[in-house]
Amino acid sequence: MGVREAALEALQETLEGLSEAQVAVPPVVAPRNTDEPEEVPVGGLVILRDGDPGEPTILLSPTTYCYEHRAEVEVWVQAATAAARDALLDQVLGLIPALIAADPTLGLAVDYTELREPELETERFPGAANLKVARVPVVLSYDTTSPLT
Repeated sequence: MGVREAALEALQETLEGLSEAQVAVPPVVAPRNTDEPEEVPVGGLVILRDGDPGEPTILLSPTTYCYEHRAEVEVWVQAATAAARDALLDQVLGLIPALIAADPTLGLAVDYTELREPELETERFPGAANLKVARVPVVLSYDTTSPLT
């Protein structure tokens, strides 16, 4: 397994800790890169997107590619009122930093993991509870000897 794939799998495994969160109804963590949901579980849904490794910094002798890979964690919630959606989204988003802070190297799969500010969006559905989604950029810093791994 390459460094990039190991980093993404380690992040996915870390996020799966959300399903064990000490909240009334923990969010469901979907498999990586799952299609946009047709239904959102009561506690919310979390999806990891592979994102973009970007352009590496290249060190010579030996050649090393230093990446700041920008993955994305989507948090989907659905509730009848805006206040309920906001509270649920805030609850789920509040759980993620603690998971990352507990092991920012993701079991030594990366040098460091950094969360960035989320982009928030509300999707409206006439006659149904609206959805709110937060897209949280997660920067995975890692080095590799090949741009293909």
